[in-house]
Amino acid sequence: MDLDGSEQDPEVKEYSPVCVGREDDIKKSKRMTAVVHDREVVIFYHKGEYHGMDIRCYHSGGPLHLGEIEEFDGRPCIVCPWHKYKITLATGEGLYQSINPRDPSAKPEWCSKGVKQRIHTVTVNNGNIYVTLSKEPFKCDSDFYATGDFKVIQSSF
Repeated sequence: MDLDGSEQDPEVKEYSPVCVGREDDIKKSKRMTAVVHDREVVIFYHKGEYHGMDIRCYHSGGPLHLGEIEEFDGRPCIVCPWHKYKITLATGEGLYQSINPRDPSAKPEWCSKGVKQRIHTVTVNNGNIYVTLSKEPFKCDSDFYATGDFKVIQSSF
């Protein structure tokens, strides 16, 4: 129930923006973690842009908030500290290097595995950082680790 006594549609609540912190704080630390509607997310501040995604790596549940941001093929990526999987900050694509085995002079090229990590919308309003969970209907590999037994952030209530 809302404060006015009316019932709120659970789907509307699930996708409503949640304030997760202050802009000044994330600009200093370059990253922060939060629980948004019972889903753990990490927010990165990189080169003047905000990026939000599920906190656990799609591959094996590694803690992305502890990874380093590096550029691959001109795309900023978070590198999972467990197995070094590379995930683009902007789209959640998994990147890997491939080579043509039939061409002995071929150089490795960066390729996409497709979207593997769920990306969430980050907005700023009056110095506050808000996260809105993804409404994308497709299933992402990171969904498996996003809730339940894999949680790493302890709720305060």
